[in-house]
Amino acid sequence: KLMNELSNTEDLEFVPLSELLDYIQPGNYIVRSTDYSDEYKCPVLTAGLTFILGYTNEEDNHYMASKDNPVIIFDDFTTSNHWVEFEFKVKSSAMKMLVPKNKDINFKYVYYCMKNIKYVPQEHSRQWIQTYSNFEIPMPLPDVQKRIVETLDAFTELEAELEAEL
Repeated sequence: KLMNELSNTEDLEFVPLSELLDYIQPGNYIVRSTDYSDEYKCPVLTAGLTFILGYTNEEDNHYMASKDNPVIIFDDFTTSNHWVEFEFKVKSSAMKMLVPKNKDINFKYVYYCMKNIKYVPQEHSRQWIQTYSNFEIPMPLPDVQKRIVETLDAFTELEAELEAEL
Protein backbone atom coordinates (compact mmCIF):
# COMPACT_ATOMS: atom_id res chain seq x y z
CA LYS A 1 0.00 0.00 0.00
CA LEU A 2 2.79 2.42 0.93
CA MET A 3 4.61 1.71 -2.33
CA ASN A 4 1.43 2.43 -4.28
CA GLU A 5 1.03 5.74 -2.46
CA LEU A 6 4.64 6.83 -2.90
CA SER A 7 5.49 5.74 -6.41
CA ASN A 8 4.07 5.25 -9.85
CA THR A 9 3.70 1.46 -9.87
CA GLU A 10 3.45 1.40 -13.65
CA ASP A 11 7.06 2.61 -13.84
CA LEU A 12 8.43 0.17 -11.25
CA GLU A 13 11.37 -1.91 -12.29
CA PHE A 14 11.39 -5.50 -11.01
CA VAL A 15 14.85 -6.89 -10.33
CA PRO A 16 15.85 -10.47 -9.47
CA LEU A 17 17.46 -10.90 -6.06
CA SER A 18 20.50 -12.43 -7.78
CA GLU A 19 21.28 -9.00 -9.28
CA LEU A 20 21.10 -7.33 -5.87
CA LEU A 21 22.68 -9.83 -3.50
CA ASP A 22 25.79 -11.98 -3.25
CA TYR A 23 26.05 -14.91 -0.92
CA ILE A 24 28.79 -16.13 1.38
CA GLN A 25 29.06 -19.80 2.27
CA PRO A 26 29.15 -20.13 6.08
CA GLY A 27 31.83 -22.84 6.26
CA ASN A 28 34.44 -20.63 7.94
CA TYR A 29 31.97 -19.53 10.63
CA ILE A 30 30.55 -22.88 11.78
CA VAL A 31 30.76 -23.55 15.51
CA ARG A 32 32.78 -26.65 16.42
CA SER A 33 31.19 -27.38 19.80
CA THR A 34 27.57 -27.39 20.88
CA ASP A 35 28.59 -26.75 24.48
CA TYR A 36 26.53 -23.56 24.66
CA SER A 37 26.19 -21.38 27.73
CA ASP A 38 24.57 -18.04 28.49
CA GLU A 39 27.87 -17.14 30.17
CA TYR A 40 29.59 -17.04 26.76
CA LYS A 41 29.46 -14.00 24.51
CA CYS A 42 29.22 -15.07 20.88
CA PRO A 43 25.76 -16.12 19.67
CA VAL A 44 25.38 -19.19 17.47
CA LEU A 45 22.70 -18.58 14.86
CA THR A 46 20.39 -20.63 12.72
CA ALA A 47 18.26 -19.12 9.98
CA GLY A 48 15.26 -21.08 11.26
CA LEU A 49 12.66 -20.02 13.81
CA THR A 50 14.97 -20.55 16.80
CA PHE A 51 17.45 -17.94 15.46
CA ILE A 52 19.84 -17.89 18.47
CA LEU A 53 20.68 -21.47 19.44
CA GLY A 54 22.96 -20.48 22.30
CA TYR A 55 26.30 -18.83 22.99
CA THR A 56 29.80 -20.14 22.41
CA ASN A 57 33.20 -19.35 23.87
CA GLU A 58 34.95 -20.08 20.56
CA GLU A 59 37.03 -17.02 19.82
CA ASP A 60 38.00 -17.60 16.20
CA ASN A 61 36.18 -17.23 12.89
CA HIS A 62 33.28 -15.03 13.95
CA TYR A 63 31.29 -13.32 11.23
CA MET A 64 31.64 -9.63 12.02
CA ALA A 65 28.21 -8.25 11.19
CA SER A 66 27.31 -4.83 12.59
CA LYS A 67 24.89 -1.95 12.04
CA ASP A 68 27.28 -0.67 9.36
CA ASN A 69 27.87 -4.15 7.93
CA PRO A 70 24.63 -6.15 8.30
CA VAL A 71 23.94 -9.54 6.75
CA ILE A 72 20.86 -11.61 6.02
CA ILE A 73 21.16 -15.22 7.10
CA PHE A 74 19.09 -17.42 4.79
CA ASP A 75 18.13 -21.05 5.45
CA ASP A 76 18.88 -22.75 2.16
CA PHE A 77 16.23 -25.45 2.68
CA THR A 78 13.29 -23.58 4.25
CA THR A 79 14.04 -20.02 2.93
CA SER A 80 13.58 -18.63 6.45
CA ASN A 81 15.75 -15.54 6.89
CA HIS A 82 16.88 -13.03 9.50
CA TRP A 83 18.49 -9.59 9.55
CA VAL A 84 21.69 -9.64 11.62
CA GLU A 85 23.68 -6.64 12.88
CA PHE A 86 25.99 -8.32 15.41
CA GLU A 87 28.98 -10.65 15.53
CA PHE A 88 28.09 -14.36 15.39
CA LYS A 89 28.93 -17.94 14.50
CA VAL A 90 26.58 -20.39 12.75
CA LYS A 91 25.39 -23.90 13.47
CA SER A 92 25.53 -25.44 10.00
CA SER A 93 26.37 -25.01 6.36
CA ALA A 94 22.69 -25.24 5.37
CA MET A 95 22.45 -21.48 5.06
CA LYS A 96 23.72 -18.62 2.99
CA MET A 97 24.85 -15.27 4.32
CA LEU A 98 23.48 -12.64 1.95
CA VAL A 99 25.19 -9.30 1.37
CA PRO A 100 24.51 -6.47 -1.09
CA LYS A 101 26.38 -6.57 -4.39
CA ASN A 102 26.51 -2.80 -4.41
CA LYS A 103 26.75 -0.41 -1.46
CA ASP A 104 24.18 1.86 -3.15
CA ILE A 105 21.47 -0.77 -2.63
CA ASN A 106 19.05 -0.16 0.21
CA PHE A 107 19.84 -3.55 1.73
CA LYS A 108 17.15 -3.33 4.42
CA TYR A 109 14.55 -2.61 1.73
CA VAL A 110 15.61 -5.80 -0.07
CA TYR A 111 15.30 -7.70 3.22
CA TYR A 112 11.76 -6.43 3.79
CA CYS A 113 10.84 -7.42 0.24
CA MET A 114 12.21 -10.90 0.89
CA LYS A 115 9.99 -11.14 3.97
CA ASN A 116 7.01 -10.64 1.67
CA ILE A 117 7.85 -13.35 -0.83
CA LYS A 118 5.20 -16.04 -0.49
CA TYR A 119 7.07 -19.20 -1.39
CA VAL A 120 7.08 -22.59 0.31
CA PRO A 121 9.69 -25.06 -0.97
CA GLN A 122 8.15 -28.29 -2.19
CA GLU A 123 11.31 -30.37 -1.92
CA HIS A 124 14.26 -30.61 0.40
CA SER A 125 16.87 -28.97 -1.81
CA ARG A 126 19.11 -25.92 -1.85
CA GLN A 127 16.77 -23.04 -2.61
CA TRP A 128 18.92 -19.91 -3.03
CA ILE A 129 20.69 -20.73 -6.28
CA GLN A 130 17.98 -22.86 -7.87
CA THR A 131 14.89 -20.80 -7.10
CA TYR A 132 14.87 -18.02 -4.56
CA SER A 133 17.54 -15.77 -6.08
CA ASN A 134 15.45 -15.61 -9.25
CA PHE A 135 12.49 -13.98 -7.52
CA GLU A 136 12.05 -10.39 -8.61
CA ILE A 137 11.28 -7.53 -6.25
CA PRO A 138 9.98 -4.04 -7.08
CA MET A 139 12.62 -1.32 -6.97
CA PRO A 140 11.01 2.10 -6.55
CA LEU A 141 13.09 5.27 -6.35
CA PRO A 142 15.63 5.35 -3.49
CA ASP A 143 13.66 7.91 -1.48
CA VAL A 144 10.59 5.65 -1.65
CA GLN A 145 12.67 2.66 -0.53
CA LYS A 146 13.96 4.73 2.40
CA ARG A 147 10.45 5.75 3.47
CA ILE A 148 9.25 2.15 3.28
CA VAL A 149 12.17 0.98 5.43
CA GLU A 150 11.59 3.75 7.99
CA THR A 151 7.91 2.81 8.26
CA LEU A 152 8.58 -0.92 8.59
CA ASP A 153 11.40 -0.35 11.08
CA ALA A 154 9.00 1.72 13.21
CA PHE A 155 6.41 -1.07 13.14
CA THR A 156 9.07 -3.66 13.99
CA GLU A 157 10.24 -1.59 16.96
CA LEU A 158 6.67 -1.10 18.16
CA GLU A 159 5.97 -4.82 17.83
CA ALA A 160 9.09 -5.62 19.90
CA GLU A 161 8.01 -3.16 22.61
CA LEU A 162 4.53 -4.68 22.74
CA GLU A 163 5.92 -8.22 22.96
CA ALA A 164 8.24 -7.14 25.79
CA GLU A 165 5.28 -5.64 27.67
CA LEU A 166 3.26 -8.82 27.24
